Amino acid sequence: MPIIALIIIGAAAGFLATRLMRIDANIVTTVVIGMAGALIGGLVLRFLLTVMGMLAGFVGAVLGALLLIWLWQNYFQK
Repeated sequence: MPIIALIIIGAAAGFLATRLMRIDANIVTTVVIGMAGALIGGLVLRFLLTVMGMLAGFVGAVLGALLLIWLWQNYFQK
């Protein structure tokens, strides 16, 4: 079943991509373009989410440390 879903999604993505880029391609080329684009896009998106996830964790850690420093200075160091 996942192969059929990949072909259908690839066909739809390839159709949309070929129309947006104004390329006239046959059905097989459109499906292959869509499937390859889904693979490349999925890998890039996973990489970006991983990097952004790590970056978000770092930003959260810095904000948490800033909050603790602010609390320490305002409530515990008097």
